[in-house]
Amino acid sequence: MKQYKVGLVGIGAVGTEMIKILRERNFPAEEIRVLATRERDEQIAGETFHVKVAEPAAFDDLDVVLFAGTEGSKGASVQLGWEAVKRGCVVVDNGDDFRMDERVPLVIPEINGDALEQHQGFVANPNCSTIITLMGVAPLHKVARLRHMTAVTFQSVSGSGRAAIDELKTQVRDYAVGREPTASAYPYPIAFNVLPQIGGAKPEMPGFTSEEAKMTFESRKILEAPELQIACTCARVPVFYAHSIAVHASFDEPLSPEKAREILDAAAGVEVIDDLARTQYPMPLDFGGRNEVGVGRIRIDPSVENGLALWCCGDNIRKGAAQNAVQIAEEMIRRGLV
Repeated sequence: MKQYKVGLVGIGAVGTEMIKILRERNFPAEEIRVLATRERDEQIAGETFHVKVAEPAAFDDLDVVLFAGTEGSKGASVQLGWEAVKRGCVVVDNGDDFRMDERVPLVIPEINGDALEQHQGFVANPNCSTIITLMGVAPLHKVARLRHMTAVTFQSVSGSGRAAIDELKTQVRDYAVGREPTASAYPYPIAFNVLPQIGGAKPEMPGFTSEEAKMTFESRKILEAPELQIACTCARVPVFYAHSIAVHASFDEPLSPEKAREILDAAAGVEVIDDLARTQYPMPLDFGGRNEVGVGRIRIDPSVENGLALWCCGDNIRKGAAQNAVQIAEEMIRRGLV
């Protein structure tokens, strides 16, 4: 099998997970070249990597470059992404800067892998909550076209990076000993709380946040449904890993819960766990650290025509970010696009 030289820009929570996943999936990597803001040695996922400075020359002779930027972290891919393309690399960007760029396919391989055929050297990873939601909705959309969707997300703190994970741990300890918790990663304590805001105000959608807008615009692009009506509320919850999304959808044609389960059972990357009588449904404690997206609580939504309600749960750092990026690279290799 041909071997590839892989670049990785950024070694935070997502970058570290990318290295783990590259190794777990036996990605054909002749080299993994880790790039960051300063040169140093780092222990990452049990290996020692000599981290080099992320600068244009560092991309020379690489085949694939994974940019591990988190949401809203403007920087590396904006400064260096297209420079890497110029130097012959295929870029897969986890950040949100180029998702709506007409030049850039926005891809979940199980859903719209064919979009990779139109790439111009640069591919974008969708937002974590968009990925997890569409893993449960897109297989149904392919059978009975999606007309309208509302979603409420319950997003874990790992989506904000290591500082937020550490802060939740500290706040729980503070509460346990009767000490007043302090907040810095978020405007309020997150332990034993729910924050109904992720991202800033979105001028194009008054009253909605940037995170909520992503669900709308990204879903339309991925599903090739520009007229799709979507409304979303995004909330941060005191969970370490895995996002959960409550979805209410209506379709052009009726779908029974039984038919929906049958469709989702056959969908790649999806695990149906749906037995309310036995209290069986996907939960963050079960899907944190897993590769699949769980779907359950599938039922008729009687408030709309051809309505279904469902619950999706998946690891936001893995399938919602690092794993999806690696899968994009794998799919491009499979299609002979690298």
